[in-house]
Amino acid sequence: METTDAVLVERPGDGVVLVRINRPEARNALNMAVRRRLAEVFRDFADDKALRCVVLTGSEKTFAAGADIRDMVDASAIEMYLRHNERLWGAIADCPVPVIAAISGYALGGGLELALNADIIIAGRGAKLGQPEVKVGIMPGAGGTQRLTRAVGKYHAMRLTLTGEAIGAEEAFAMGLVSKVVEDGAVLQEALAMARHIAGLPPVAVAQIKEVVIQGEDASLAAALMLERKALQLLFATADKKEGMQAFLEKRSPRYTGR
Repeated sequence: METTDAVLVERPGDGVVLVRINRPEARNALNMAVRRRLAEVFRDFADDKALRCVVLTGSEKTFAAGADIRDMVDASAIEMYLRHNERLWGAIADCPVPVIAAISGYALGGGLELALNADIIIAGRGAKLGQPEVKVGIMPGAGGTQRLTRAVGKYHAMRLTLTGEAIGAEEAFAMGLVSKVVEDGAVLQEALAMARHIAGLPPVAVAQIKEVVIQGEDASLAAALMLERKALQLLFATADKKEGMQAFLEKRSPRYTGR
């Protein structure tokens, strides 16, 4: 296990990496040190050829309670601009392999925005999610108005950002904000099991699915469908496509190589 500041990086094997925010004394509040370290960790993933899936989590009580108010209370507009937090979050959003956010407890403000950079969100039944920034005189600034709207639609996003209220995991699931709800004690276990399952699938196909879903989201339907077709056609050139189909016909487990 590698430990630097308040971010822990564990490698349980099978191509899976677990990234854990570890500031229990501050309810995993996202100060600049944590943001920079997360960006550093995720940038390194770009060159990790053995990596297949990432699980991003916090503690059993809190995923991330939000941005650290102490980091912002005296900050000026120019200082906030010069921090370029969008570049730090971009390292997570641009991760080449799927990222699963495993949420237990609170995912509020910047914590929810962090989770919105993941590809799949698994939440415990007792989890609370929300964008409470308006309650301290500001607004979401790292995707809480844009990624959230794309995930749940205008009317749900307006309610969450304008009222600042937190919602439970079941309601978040119903509006499309959460992929799956599980018992509180099973969140990390479920996320790791899903990560291992994804890690066992053909890597090029997984990468193409992620890329097409993300890039096609803001394209026209015609352009997005073209991206989908081209990606499918590309996969017919892979050894894994041949292996997967041959294994299916032979009723055996496939052996994928990522080629």
